[in-house]
Amino acid sequence: MAKVKKATKKEIEAIKALFLAHYPDSVTELTYRNLYELLISVMLSAQCTDKRVNLITPALFECYPTPITLAHANLDDVKALIKSCSFFNNKAKNLIKMAQSVIADFGGEIPLTQKELITLAGVGQKTANVVMIEYTGANLMAVDTHVYRVAHRLGLSDAPTATKCEEELTRKFKTDLHLLHQAMVLFGRYRCKALKPECEGCFLEAYCKSKAGFKV
Repeated sequence: MAKVKKATKKEIEAIKALFLAHYPDSVTELTYRNLYELLISVMLSAQCTDKRVNLITPALFECYPTPITLAHANLDDVKALIKSCSFFNNKAKNLIKMAQSVIADFGGEIPLTQKELITLAGVGQKTANVVMIEYTGANLMAVDTHVYRVAHRLGLSDAPTATKCEEELTRKFKTDLHLLHQAMVLFGRYRCKALKPECEGCFLEAYCKSKAGFKV
């Protein structure tokens, strides 16, 4: 595997401008009505498609509309509601533990700082950042499989981990990170796909480094 050729400062600025131009108002494709529902949806979306999550959550939210109802939920009942989601056993446990922590530690209100969010079961840095990006427009970057792939193909990062990739993208883009995160998600999900990317006519074709042999 050839090592990725890093994008120049000029290329980074051009890539950023193109992403913002093509995805000016990008938001998550998860369906939610409040912060509680957003957090659950993002937790469920790990290693699972947004489309699948959106099929699961209506019944889940109907049964457990608040943190306190979820905190007292029966584990098997939650598992049954989310069984079509990947890793549903662990996710069901974490959902209940998350709700219990929200009640015990935050007075029933979902916290909105990264430091506090990551104390909740099943909530890592990426999940916390996605919630804050979507709900508050926080100037943060979150790296999922799509962002990671796109960043490497464009020479924006050669980091071996998502966390390091996040640091690199944050340092290089600096501003509009919430928009750029979602733009890269959508671009990776629908255009720069893992298999059979739609390269012909791509607005970023001039900046793609994967043609040099680097594949992600």
